[in-house]
Amino acid sequence: MHRSLKFLSVLSLALSSSVFAGSLTLTSQDISEAKFMSKDHEFNGFGCSGGDKSPHLKWSGIPKGTKSFAITAYDADAPTGSGWWHWQIVNIPMSVRELATDAGNTKKPTLPKGSMQIQNDYGTRGFGGACPPKGHGIHHYRFTVHALSVEKLELPEDASGALAGYMINAHTIESSTIESLYKRD
Repeated sequence: MHRSLKFLSVLSLALSSSVFAGSLTLTSQDISEAKFMSKDHEFNGFGCSGGDKSPHLKWSGIPKGTKSFAITAYDADAPTGSGWWHWQIVNIPMSVRELATDAGNTKKPTLPKGSMQIQNDYGTRGFGGACPPKGHGIHHYRFTVHALSVEKLELPEDASGALAGYMINAHTIESSTIESLYKRD
């Protein structure tokens, strides 16, 4: 009995350390978990007057089998019944590990070759910053990197955010999220 408990303890330790050894991790110089984003990341339009810059994002701990990446930015608190897609980028090559601040700007294309931005819920392809309704309270913005099992998601040019989200989730090996906050009084 004593040997089996010792074996289970060693097995448990080995399994837990291998699970966390290469865990996908998302970091940023611009946003932080459970902290408010700056006005740089507020939308410019719809009554908002921010810089409309996508945040710097960097990821590490790439899981085995990863062939490409996708980035999503989503506000589940938007009063739409279905949340709000602020940004979706698919087909980011396996060699890429970082996006600079304002990479989602469609006027200054700096995204990796081969990647594709999906139309956001503002109706544009690119990053659309935070712009919760005034007095609606704190909104939670989930910036997520997805390690995908395919080199390319086959999506039509006019793919909806829901379709892109479905395809991303269908091929995600592992993901990592920074949930930042924003509020307009």
